[in-house]
Amino acid sequence: MVVVYSCSNKKEQPKIVEQESNYYSNPILQGFYPDPSICKANGNYYLVNSSFAYFPGIPIFKSPDLVNWEQIGNVLDRPEQLDLSDFGVSRGIFAPAIRYHNGIFYVACTLVDGKNNFVVTATNPEGPWSNPTWISEVEGIDPSLFFDKNGKSYIVYNSIPPNNVSLYDGHRTIKMYEFDIENLKVSGQEKLLINGGSDISKKPIWIEGPHIFQKYGFYYLMAAEGGTSEEHSEVVFRSKTIEGPYESYNNNPILTQRHLDDNRLNPITSTGHADIVEDNNGNWWGVFLGCRPYDNEDHYNIGRETFLVPVEWQNEWPIFNLDGDVVKKFYPTPNNVVKTDKSFKYSGEYSHREEFSNSELGFEWLFLRTPHTRWYQISNDALVVDTRPESASEQVNPSFIGHRQQHIKGNVSTEMLFETDKTNEKAGLMAFQNESHFYYLCKSFKNGKAVIQLYQSSENGMEELASKALETKQPIKLKIESQGTIYNFLYAEGDDNWINLKEGVDARFLSTKQAGGFVGTIYAMYTTSLGLKSSNKAVFNWFEIVNSD
Repeated sequence: MVVVYSCSNKKEQPKIVEQESNYYSNPILQGFYPDPSICKANGNYYLVNSSFAYFPGIPIFKSPDLVNWEQIGNVLDRPEQLDLSDFGVSRGIFAPAIRYHNGIFYVACTLVDGKNNFVVTATNPEGPWSNPTWISEVEGIDPSLFFDKNGKSYIVYNSIPPNNVSLYDGHRTIKMYEFDIENLKVSGQEKLLINGGSDISKKPIWIEGPHIFQKYGFYYLMAAEGGTSEEHSEVVFRSKTIEGPYESYNNNPILTQRHLDDNRLNPITSTGHADIVEDNNGNWWGVFLGCRPYDNEDHYNIGRETFLVPVEWQNEWPIFNLDGDVVKKFYPTPNNVVKTDKSFKYSGEYSHREEFSNSELGFEWLFLRTPHTRWYQISNDALVVDTRPESASEQVNPSFIGHRQQHIKGNVSTEMLFETDKTNEKAGLMAFQNESHFYYLCKSFKNGKAVIQLYQSSENGMEELASKALETKQPIKLKIESQGTIYNFLYAEGDDNWINLKEGVDARFLSTKQAGGFVGTIYAMYTTSLGLKSSNKAVFNWFEIVNSD
C-alpha cells in the first residue's frame, strides 16, 4: 500500500514514514461512532454521532480539511441536558443531525424512551450548547433541519405510516413540518414526503435518517433504507418543490454493500445512514456508517463506524463514488491534504497512553448513563474511583469510565492499586457490550486471599471463568488482548511479566450479532461492591491502548 506507518514505542503516536501520494484511511472515526452527520461552517467541517445511553452525549468533531479530525467537545455534557437514568444501553440518543445557519449551530436529535425529539443550539460548536427544546409534534425519530434558500426552514424525520396502518413489517415514512427557527417549534401542517421508501411495491423497510439538500434547481431527499445491518443502504429522491412529489432515483440505492460476496477479503458491511457536504473547492463528500466484521458471518464487536468517500453528481443525481463496488480502506485525500499525527487517534494504527496528568478527563471518555454525583477524581496523576454498590449488570450509573474499542486487533491495559478483604468488592478492566454481554477482569478476595478473577456476564449476573491467587500487594497490571474472534486476559504483579489468566475466550459473545443493540464494545475501568455499601476505592495509574489492525 502507498501509505506506511511506524511507531517506535508504545507511548508514541505513529508517524507517516512513506507516502507516495496523499491518502486517508477508512474508517475516519474508528470504533463506536455511528450515524454520522456533517456540516460546514466558516471553512471548517463539523461532525456528530449517536451516543445512545452513554454520557456525555453526542460527540462533536472538527476538521479543517475532512481528513484531520479533532474532538472538540460533546453536545450534551450537562446532566440537566441529558438524564439517562434507567435507559438500556442501546436506547437514548439516536441519530443527531448538525446544521449551521446564520451564525448558529443546530443539532436535532431523538431521545428514545425519553421525551423523544428535540433541538439544541450554540453559537460556538465547542459549547456551551443550550438545553433541549422538545418538539412534541414530531412523531418518529431521526429529525434533521433544512434551511431553504427562500428563507423558510423545515424539520424532516422518520415517522409512522399513513393513518398508522402498516402495510408490512418495517413500513415507515418520511414526513416534514415547516419550522420556526426563532422559537424552535413547528408550524403549519405535517406533510408526507415518502411512503415506504424507494419502491413501496418491494416493501422496503425502515426508511430513516433523512436529510434535504438543494442543487440544480431540485430538492434532494436522501435517506437510509433496509435496516442498519447487512441490508443497509442509502437512497435518494428529488422534487422541484419542497413538499414533493418526490421522484425516486432509478438506480437506487446510491450506497450499499449488501450485494457483494460475503467471503470477500476485509469486508465492510452495513453501509448507510449517510450525510453529504460540499468542500471549499466545490467537490462533494459523503460520510456514512459501516461495520468491519472479523469473519464472514458478520460478527463485529467495535460497533458501527464513520467512513468517508467522494460523492459525484451524475445526471444531476448524487452518487457515492467508491471507485468500484467495494468501500476501500484508502482513498486520496481531498485537495492533496496531508494527514497529521494527531488524527491517528481516530483513524489508522496507533498507540495511546493516558497518564491522568490533566485535572479533567478528555472528551472521549464515557460514563454509562448520566452521573448525578462525583464518584471519581484525578489526584497525583492517577484516577481514583469510588467502589459503589451499582453494577454494570443493571440499568444504573456504575463506577465505570470507558473508552471505545477501536480496532479488531490490539490490546488495552492498566495499572491499578486496589485492596480488599471482601468477596463482593471488585475492581479492574472490562470489555463491555451491554448489561448482559461483558467480560470482567478484576482483583478481589476469595478463600482468604487476594485473587485475580475473570467473569463473564450471565443470567444470574456474572459467572467466574478463571481465578488465581496473587502473591504480593503491589499494584497489579491488567490486560485484554483482542484477536478478532478471541480475547486473551492477562495480568502482571509489579512488573511487565505478563501471565495468561485465560486465553482464547470467545469474542463473538460481545459481537452485535449475539449481543444485539446498536453500540460497540467499551473498554472500561470499573469497580463495584455488588449491591452492598463500601468505602473502598480503586486507583488507576495509567490506561494504555495499543492497536495493530
